[in-house]
Amino acid sequence: MESGTETFVGKDSPLYQDYDHLYQSIFQTQSIVVMVEGNDVRSADLMEAVDRLEHQIGATDGVIETTSPASLIKMINYQMTGRNELPETDEEIKAIIDGNPDVFSQIIPDNTHMLISVVMAGSASEKTQEDILTATEDAVSLSDIPPSYNIIVTGNPAFNVSMNYEMNTSMGILLGLSAIFMLIVLFLVFKHVRWCILPLPVVLLGIVYTFGAMGYIGIPMSMVTMSAFPILIGVGIDYAIQFHNRLEEEMMDKGNRTRAVIETIKHTGPAVLIALAMTALGFFSLFTSSVPMIQDFGKILLIGIIMCYFSSIFVGVAALSIFDSYSGRNPLKKIVKKIKPSRPEKTKKPGGESESDRLIGRALQKTTTLTIKYDVIVLGIACILAFGGLYLDQSVPIQTDVQTFVPQDMPALVDLRHMGDVMGGTDELNLIVKVEDNANPDVLKWMDQFSKHEVASNKHIYSASNIVDLVKEYNDGVIPDTSQEIEDIYSEIPESQKDRYMYGKNMLLLNFNIGNAVSDIKVTGIQELTDIVEQDMQWMPAPPGTDVTITGSSVVFTEVITALTSGRVAMTFLGLILVLIGLFIVYRDWVKALVPVIPMVIVIGWSGGVMSYLNIEYTPLTATLGALILGVGSEYAILMMERYFEEKDKGLTPMEAINMTSSKIGSAIVASGATTVFGFMALLASPFPMISDFGTVTVIDIVLALLATFVVFPPLMVLLDTWRDKRKGDKAAEKQIETKKQIQGAEI
Repeated sequence: MESGTETFVGKDSPLYQDYDHLYQSIFQTQSIVVMVEGNDVRSADLMEAVDRLEHQIGATDGVIETTSPASLIKMINYQMTGRNELPETDEEIKAIIDGNPDVFSQIIPDNTHMLISVVMAGSASEKTQEDILTATEDAVSLSDIPPSYNIIVTGNPAFNVSMNYEMNTSMGILLGLSAIFMLIVLFLVFKHVRWCILPLPVVLLGIVYTFGAMGYIGIPMSMVTMSAFPILIGVGIDYAIQFHNRLEEEMMDKGNRTRAVIETIKHTGPAVLIALAMTALGFFSLFTSSVPMIQDFGKILLIGIIMCYFSSIFVGVAALSIFDSYSGRNPLKKIVKKIKPSRPEKTKKPGGESESDRLIGRALQKTTTLTIKYDVIVLGIACILAFGGLYLDQSVPIQTDVQTFVPQDMPALVDLRHMGDVMGGTDELNLIVKVEDNANPDVLKWMDQFSKHEVASNKHIYSASNIVDLVKEYNDGVIPDTSQEIEDIYSEIPESQKDRYMYGKNMLLLNFNIGNAVSDIKVTGIQELTDIVEQDMQWMPAPPGTDVTITGSSVVFTEVITALTSGRVAMTFLGLILVLIGLFIVYRDWVKALVPVIPMVIVIGWSGGVMSYLNIEYTPLTATLGALILGVGSEYAILMMERYFEEKDKGLTPMEAINMTSSKIGSAIVASGATTVFGFMALLASPFPMISDFGTVTVIDIVLALLATFVVFPPLMVLLDTWRDKRKGDKAAEKQIETKKQIQGAEI
């Protein structure tokens, strides 16, 4: 499970490399925060309990340091009295806190709240974070904090651990719901064959193969990749249904199990493989995204459809063949036939279609006739809506705040937001200052002046912290004028405090607190804020020999903006090109290559309108919709086109061929679309808003893809095919006239 910054931003990105090499590996720490709240936290009894808690947590492996009001009170009391111990009375405690507001303002924001910080390395693994979180929770339960106080263990590490647990739990729910929905669909649309639920275990086996491949290759699970599995069930089960349906048909027709298996593999195997290849080309464009979790999403989808194909062609066909062999020896078979001797005749018409199939076929045939009759109007409206949707798509907002992706009632999120309300937010801009000498007084004076200016002039920068604060604290509030004086002060400052702001002799850190900027002004606002800080540095330049880099997790996320705007457009466009080229390679015919793609382009436009209408934001998951529509939806148009040309080759006119196509395979495509829709519907039940929103739009888009297949495709197919036939006829007539002229000229 992964949920950190590296799932959003590629490690080869310059922004991420600055963040990783200059900040995360050198300066960044993470803190678990124990928040104590009650009527008055300035109590001697409470401070004793906090002191016990701090000592116990400090002994935990991986904890760099702990900071609490109790330890600060002991330090100040030692400076005042020479005794490194807590005062015994509430009055003494309050006197120390009230007399040192600068020291206690961050960890005692008011008289009813107190914060205890448990600091670990920024590079600490998820396992280390979880161990320290567990140790902290155990220490809280054993610290005998007075019962009148409420204790909350929170912070980003606690949030991340809770989010990973929620993702694991949610994964099981999504897979279970997908399986239940597939059972319903199979009973509804696949009941005309024996063992109608067999495709479900076959596709679930493909999912198991996919999990195995993920572990072997090293693809992590994230909020985006976990949603791939319901999609794979919805797409992959269609492969199992196609093989199952054809094998049943061949067994009834040939009466020979071995021959039936051979015919099924011979005819259905390549056909399904072509559909898989077109789907894969649509998914392949996901690899071009700069967001790692989208790349992983594409990898899982690509691996998954291949695994589902293997499972269907090898396991599904073999299992059905074995079941048929068993069924022939089953003594209950005769009893079943006696009990239900007439069931096939009741549900089937002489042509082999069920009554429901015939009704759907007739309805689709009437729809086809109507759309072709008003072809210009239908195509015109479809295109206008598509262009309108593409226009509205530009105004769809982009969301990269991880807190909005998770269940909003998740206790860890509620606690984290409560801490943010009390403390005012902890988002930061981190400025790495590279210097020739970190004791240069000009550098420190510039950092002090620049910090004050940014806090005073920018309403989104609330405070600043750097090494200058410590230097001034140890020098009566002023910055020394010589490097030697600064060096002497550095030697007095404890290493644990200096390490927060200094690295070696040539690197300093300047932090700007920007509160809850990620949720308040979004990533676009942070990008604008970063630009303002950079502009301010141009007219208030740092001393010569100084280089400043603005970084931090908030800044790194601005990279995602490009990926979710121009990046997703390029991703969709590449998918269109790949599918178009793939179809041309298969058919060697531009009309056959274009006709399945054009309806999907229209659906992509409609999808933008749907997102705008439903106020659904673009996230790393919804950014993949274009590729998904291409990969999944183009299959329906390809199946319609295949049957159209098959009927036309029999001598039918374009109008007759398209009507026959709609009536013959329309119900099968509707059934195939229903299985996909039901598979995707499991996403709607996800507690993660990002996944449920994605499920909503995807289900609507698949329905729109089916609508385009039966409303946009028929007039488009007939129009282009008739135009091509007419053009061929005109060329043939011109050729005949030219030949006749040549003959006449020869005679003369």
